[in-house]
Formats: sequence, structure tokens, C-alpha cells
Amino acid sequence: MNAALVLVAYTALVGFVAPHLLLRADWPHRAPALAVAVWHALTLSFALGAALTAYHLFMPMEHAHEGLLGLLHSCGLDLGVGGPDPGTAGRLAVSLPAALGIALAGSFTFHVVRARRARSRHREAVDLVGRRSARLGATVLPYDVPAAYCLPGRRPRIVVSDAAVRELTAEQLAAVLEHERAHIAGRHHLALAAAAAFHAVFPRLPLACHAREQTALLLEMVADDRALRAHSDGALATAMYEMAAARTPKGAFAAGGQTVLIRMRRVLGPRRAAHPAFWGSMAAAAAGVPLLPLLVACPLGVG
Repeated sequence: MNAALVLVAYTALVGFVAPHLLLRADWPHRAPALAVAVWHALTLSFALGAALTAYHLFMPMEHAHEGLLGLLHSCGLDLGVGGPDPGTAGRLAVSLPAALGIALAGSFTFHVVRARRARSRHREAVDLVGRRSARLGATVLPYDVPAAYCLPGRRPRIVVSDAAVRELTAEQLAAVLEHERAHIAGRHHLALAAAAAFHAVFPRLPLACHAREQTALLLEMVADDRALRAHSDGALATAMYEMAAARTPKGAFAAGGQTVLIRMRRVLGPRRAAHPAFWGSMAAAAAGVPLLPLLVACPLGVG
């Protein structure tokens, strides 16, 4: 039971405390790609911690009163099994973590497939209504509001409105198109699907709620940074402002949207790159955090 208690404490720390600490930090907006990796590492660590907690709670251990079933039986709660049956406890110890893994994998598959179907339907409509522009590398739609978005996946599309083509300057439009190419090249839709899948399984968990919200915001910042490599901050910020009110379909990434004000302040404000030493330490932490539940469980479980 020692391993189970430590794992419970660790999982609670990751699920409830770590998200608030990360939200209060200022470095994620300076290194958004690294911050996305840290958020996802925390979700993976929480899932492993929860699975290992269930395993150690129910798996019969020597001198551990046959796991959680034995502890409940000693308190007068036999759960209808008539005592701490090692076979029942062993089956629960394996089936509960497996059920959690299946739920997460199934939720991820569901979100990926649902978004792919929505993008596919919209892609067909775009191909019918819009006109392909080889010069822009995008499909131009008749729409009287400046807008731009991408449909990632196997057959990606970048879509811009004819109002955006008319009203944005050449540099502004080029910055927007580069922003959308970053979403497609980075396969950002998969990161969003993973965050949404975790939230669907743990809907009330602070880590799940904040990871989903922050992943969407940080991925937009990642795409902004790629656009800023070749274009001025003023051009990108102005283009975002012009497209702030545009609507985009489900499953698409838009250069405008609800996060425009946060991103505009970041683009126009002073930007300091994360120190290489800090970047390296946080990257190592992101890689190591998912392994912590295993390091916590194994020594205590053996002992």
C-alpha cells in the first residue's frame, strides 16, 4: 500500500497543483512549442500515475492485507466477495488500468475521426465553391469578411476569403499564409485531438481543462513564430486584427479567432527567447515527467 499512497499523492499533485503553477509561469509564451510538450507530458504522467495507482491498490502484495480489497474487508466492507480473494484483486488490478488505457485510446481515435470527417465535408464544399490560386497556394472563397484558415490532414487545404486577398497587403497576406502552413506542417490537429481526448476522459480535472485550452493557444503562438521568421510583427498583428471577427469551420485552424488579443500583445510586445540552458532543462523535464510514476512505483512496489 506504500506505493499506492505515494502514487495517489503524486497523481493529485500533477492533476491539481502542477497546472496552476504552469499557468502562473511566464516562460510558456516565450517557448510555446516546449510548453505544449510540457502540458502533454503532464497529461501522460497523470494517466500513468492513475493506472499504476489502481494497479497497486488492488494487486495483492505480501504483508499488504491483499491490497485494497483486503483493507476494505478488514473495515467490514467485503464488497460481496466474501473476503480478500487474490484472484478477484488480481483481475481488478489488471483490468482497471487496461480500461483507462482503452478509454484514452478510444477517445483519441474518436476525436481524430470526428474532426477528419468534419474537415472532409468542408473540404468538398470548399473545392466546389472556391477557386484554386496557384500563386497563393490556397483556395479563395467568396466571403465579404477577411478570413484565413487551414484544413489539416492527408489532403490539407489553406483557405482565404476574397476579402482578405483584396484588403490585406501582400506582406500581411503572406504572413497569414505562412501561419497556416505552420499548422499543417506541424500536424497540430493531432496535438489538439490528444488534449481533447484527455479532457473527455477526465472532464473535471484541472489539468485536463487547462491542457486543452492552453494547447490551442500555444499552437497558435507556434504558428505565429514561424510567420515572424520571414515577416514583420506589424504585418502579422495587423492581419490578425483584420481577421479577428471571421468565423471558421470545426476542425480548422484560423489566423484570427478568440485568442487574437493575447497573441497580438505577444507579437507586438518585447519577445525574449528562452535561455538555451533553461530550454534544455525544460525539455529534459518534459521527457522525464511521464517516467516519474514508474520510478515511484517500482522501488516501493518491490520493497
